[in-house]
Amino acid sequence: MTPTLSPPTAGIVLRGLVKSFTGPNGPVHAVRGVDITIAAGETVALLGPNGAGKSTTIDMLLGLTKPDAGDVHLFGMTPKEAIAHGAIGAMLQTGAVLSDLSVRELLDMMGSLYPHPLSVDETLELAGIRDLADRKTTKLSGGQTQRVRFAVAMVSNPDLLALDEPTVAMDVEGRHQFWASMRAFTSRGKTVLFATHYLEEADAYADRIILMARGEVVADGPSTEIKAAAGGRTIRGTLPGADLAALAALDGVRSVDQRGDSITLDCTDSDSAVRALLHEFPGVRDLEITGAGLEAAFLQLTGDNDADGTDARTTTGRNTTARNDGVPA
Repeated sequence: MTPTLSPPTAGIVLRGLVKSFTGPNGPVHAVRGVDITIAAGETVALLGPNGAGKSTTIDMLLGLTKPDAGDVHLFGMTPKEAIAHGAIGAMLQTGAVLSDLSVRELLDMMGSLYPHPLSVDETLELAGIRDLADRKTTKLSGGQTQRVRFAVAMVSNPDLLALDEPTVAMDVEGRHQFWASMRAFTSRGKTVLFATHYLEEADAYADRIILMARGEVVADGPSTEIKAAAGGRTIRGTLPGADLAALAALDGVRSVDQRGDSITLDCTDSDSAVRALLHEFPGVRDLEITGAGLEAAFLQLTGDNDADGTDARTTTGRNTTARNDGVPA
């Protein structure tokens, strides 16, 4: 029986997801109360350090792991229903392509398992691997294999693509081609959730970033909001013979670094800091003011900031301040 589909705007809903595993030293709380809603057509990056719970969350989204608590709805369906309908395509960290087949034969076979697949030629074109169509899967490089796995994930013509570290093993050119293919796919109104360690990919290609740490969502919003959540800006300039103690005492300055005649001020309030800097040190020149990058925000929002082991993490947009009970994820 074909499940009744909700309107496309129903999107992806993960509600109250909890998952623990038994480790050698007791329970490991991999995911702790995750709530995520993704609208149809969004491209969302899932970021976090190792052990943050990203892969476990994706596994629960795909129905590969059953949550201890909470539920998952994909376009109004359960994961099992959505996969049977061909609405979900996935490319996980582990897995291999079938051997002794050409790429074309592999895609033809995989597409035949779904009710409304893309044609093989269209899939090859979208994935940018038309030149690999007649090559045996055993003759593919690591980066080529990743791109073929991406094509396998797309051939069912899914409404959602879930990708876990999709560009691992790809060189710079391969990664560029992959994201060009992804743009072509998402231009059809498809939804994409991808986990990556390449922060520049999330910054460049995601409509929205969800940042996880210790099994919880600690920030959720556009890249610009995530960066702003880290707080502060950096002032760089040239000031020969700088008095570091006097610079550190300026309003709005958190810390000072010096390299030769160059100074760098890490600021809590860059407006106050630059006014004080110009007033106290009128000889400063070549000033540059920059906001926090995604890497700085990532480190601040996922790190332990308090000496007693509790986190001073904040979230943006859709979520509230995350707790930390000290249990590793």
